[in-house]
Amino acid sequence: MLLEALDGDETVVFTVAAASVQVQVEPVGRWFEAYVKRRNRNVSASFQELEEEEESSEESEDEEFQLEECSMLRTLDPKDWKNQDHYAVLGLPHMRYKATQKQIKAAHKAIVLKHHPDKRKAAGEQIIEGDNDYFTCITKAMEILSDPVKRRAFDSVDPTFDNAVPSKSEGKENFFEVFAPVFERNARWSSKKHVPKLGTMESSFEEVDNFYSFWYNFDSWREFSYLDEEEKEKAECRDERRWIEKQNRASRAQRKKEEMNRIRTLVDTAYSCDPRIKKFKEEEKARKESEKKAKAEAKKREQEEKERARQAELEAARLAKEKEEEEAKQVAQQAKKEKEIQKKAIKKERQKLRTTCKNWNYFADNEADSVKMMEEVEKLCDRLELTSLQSLNEILASGSKEDCKAAVETQVQEVNTQLQREREAEVQARQAARSAEQASGGGGGGGGKGWNEEDLQLLIKAVNLFPAGTNARWEVIANYMNLHSTSSMKRTAKDVINKAKNLQRLDPVQKDEINKKAFEKFKKEHSSVPPTIDNAVPSERFDASATDGNAAPWTTEEQKLLEQALKTYPVSTPERWEKIAAAVPGRSKKDCMKRYKELVEMVKAKKAAQEQVAAKI
Repeated sequence: MLLEALDGDETVVFTVAAASVQVQVEPVGRWFEAYVKRRNRNVSASFQELEEEEESSEESEDEEFQLEECSMLRTLDPKDWKNQDHYAVLGLPHMRYKATQKQIKAAHKAIVLKHHPDKRKAAGEQIIEGDNDYFTCITKAMEILSDPVKRRAFDSVDPTFDNAVPSKSEGKENFFEVFAPVFERNARWSSKKHVPKLGTMESSFEEVDNFYSFWYNFDSWREFSYLDEEEKEKAECRDERRWIEKQNRASRAQRKKEEMNRIRTLVDTAYSCDPRIKKFKEEEKARKESEKKAKAEAKKREQEEKERARQAELEAARLAKEKEEEEAKQVAQQAKKEKEIQKKAIKKERQKLRTTCKNWNYFADNEADSVKMMEEVEKLCDRLELTSLQSLNEILASGSKEDCKAAVETQVQEVNTQLQREREAEVQARQAARSAEQASGGGGGGGGKGWNEEDLQLLIKAVNLFPAGTNARWEVIANYMNLHSTSSMKRTAKDVINKAKNLQRLDPVQKDEINKKAFEKFKKEHSSVPPTIDNAVPSERFDASATDGNAAPWTTEEQKLLEQALKTYPVSTPERWEKIAAAVPGRSKKDCMKRYKELVEMVKAKKAAQEQVAAKI
């Protein structure tokens, strides 16, 4: 280090300083001792600190210390030296394991100067020859305490050490006052320095955890070789020496195990009584409860959010559905209104067509042509659409009779042609279906397995008796057939439905045959009724003055036959009125058509009267 320049002087460098070089130096002597201590203690210590520590230790050792002479020294048995207190023999019972080697040597020197046999002999005291003198106990004490290994063995079984462990009842009342001295007393056995203290009630969790972690992993240097019952040096042979070593090792291991159990019991008892552990557990429990509560609240909020989102979605879906339903309802209402309007328009056009044709007497010169044309007009009303009816009514309103007749005949011809094509297509379809069923082995014809003609006629009758809309219609039809059928076959609703579908798929020829057989049977059953006219006067409904054909009034039996024939032979049946006339004995085709016309007019008149009454109300 350069000296500071005086006032007015200048510092001048005459040569360039050499660069610094790193040199590896190994410590020796005192410096090596300092290095070892720094490494073992894991702290940094300089040589000066070590010197100061050494000087202070020497000064403390040089200080005068008080020897406490053992009062029982002269009465000690030299042969029982192993059970004596070596520290008490040398006058160091108050210092014990804390005494330094220098202090032990000084104490030995002082005690020897006082109790040496030569000193006592010179003083006129009687001396026992050999090793039987109590001075042998002083020699043994010095031998044990001057050897570090033997001294550690003796310190491990220090007779003044208290191995007691406080009970739980003692610890719960005054924990720190009871356990702090016990841990401090047992800390002398630790192989590691800087043993953590028990602490106070204000100690942190880390300090308490570090304390119990240290003691639960306590490494004790305490060993019990001093208590070996046999000395291997006294063995006469090698085998005996090995046996003694084995016995001593087992005894030491047992005592070491008992010592570790004692330490573990001490730590467990302290841990169970420590109020700080209870406090930490309560804090941890409270923390966990708060976390659990916060987690539950978060989960609850999340569920509430999900529920609100779900309710919002449901509400949106409900509104959308209501909107769709409202739109569909409006569309349906609009369609219904349009349908009603169209229906009224069609009804109006049909009525207009019927009225026009009626005013023209159905474009016929005689009654027969008039009835036939009336039937064709009804067919036009059933088949033509609104636009066709409007066009036809416009022609009829503005044209002459011949033009109107030609227009009506043209429409009739077109409708008949269309009906003929439909019948042919239906016949072909039914024949194809029947052929397919026959090819696949099915019974799709008029009969079927277990179905005779009587059952078929009974089925047709039941279907007519119980029309669509009857509650449990097919079960009722099946029960009806089971009650009235002469066969022993029991029919179910499924059998009846399948057979009815098969009958619907039949062509018109087969239907006519079945219906004809049914009417023949019906006429046979009613053949017992006398053909004479009832004495009762028929009602005005069936009275009709006729200029042509049979002018006799229609009887109740004839009326029934006519109604049944009208149901059996619909409008699409070829040669319908010839078949209807054949079904009503004593009546011609002309009589039946005329009677039908009268019935139609009466029904229309009745409806018109009802409408007028309803309008007045």
